[in-house]
Amino acid sequence: MRRRWRDDHEVFVKQRPGATSASYRYEAAGLAWLRQAHDEEDGCPVPWVRDVGTDRLTLDFIPTTTPTREAARIFGAQLARTHRSGANSFGELPPHTQQPFIADIPLPEGTWETFGSFYAQARIRPLAQQAHATQAMTRTEYAILTDLAEALETETPSLIGPSEPIARLHGDLWSGNVLWRKRDCVLIDPSAHGGHRESDLAMLALFGLPHLDEVLEAYHHEWPLDPDYPTRIPLHQVYPLLVHAILFGGTYGSATANAARIALATVSP
Repeated sequence: MRRRWRDDHEVFVKQRPGATSASYRYEAAGLAWLRQAHDEEDGCPVPWVRDVGTDRLTLDFIPTTTPTREAARIFGAQLARTHRSGANSFGELPPHTQQPFIADIPLPEGTWETFGSFYAQARIRPLAQQAHATQAMTRTEYAILTDLAEALETETPSLIGPSEPIARLHGDLWSGNVLWRKRDCVLIDPSAHGGHRESDLAMLALFGLPHLDEVLEAYHHEWPLDPDYPTRIPLHQVYPLLVHAILFGGTYGSATANAARIALATVSP
C-alpha cells in the first residue's frame, strides 16, 4: 500500500497475512546486506527501509517503467557485482539475523563449506519433506528429490559444476522481484544468503524476465560464467519449484520432480 511518510516521502507499506515479525526483520536485514554491495561494489540498488514493525515493513516506493535493453545490461553487470561481493560460507545470513525465510516459509539455519551439502541439507531435503507431508508431492516425486539430495552430498562435479566463490545472493530472484526503472533495476523481497550465483540466474529464467539474454550477456562480461552453466539450470530451479509446490500445490510437485530428474541425468552412472 502506498503512503506518505513523515518527511512527505512516498513509501510502500508491506503487510502479508500470517507473516511474522522475524520474517520482516530478515527481509530488512537482507536489503541492508544487498545495499552494502550496491554502495561498495556498484551492485544492484534496493529500496531504503524506513521502518520495520512487528506486522509490516515500510520501504521507499519505487516508480517503475517499461523494461529496456539498456536497463537489462546495467542490471546484468550490477547483479554480477552484487554476487561477487561474496559471503563467508554457504547459508551465511545477513548480519543480525538468525532465522532465514523464503516468502513466509522458515528455512534451516546453519553454514556449510560446500554447495552440494548446503543445497541438499538446507533446501532440498527439508522442503521436499514439507511438500510430501502436505501432499503437495507424491511419494514417487519425493523419492526423486531424495535421490537428488543424496547425489548432491557427493559433490559430484558433473551435477554441481566446478568450484565457485560463494556469492551474495538475493535468494528469491524471480522476475516479480525485479523492478524496472528507466536506466536500471531495483531488487525487492530478498531471501538473502551466501550461495551459488547460478541459483539467482536460474530463478530469473524460471518464470521469464524481459531481455534476459541481455542481462546474461552483461553479467558474463562482468564475471564470466562456466560454459556448462545452462545444463545446471534445472538443478537450481528445483528449489524455487519446491517452494511453489508448498505454497500453491497444483502441478508444481510434478514440475519439481521433473527438474530434479533432468539434473540427476547429468550424474555419471
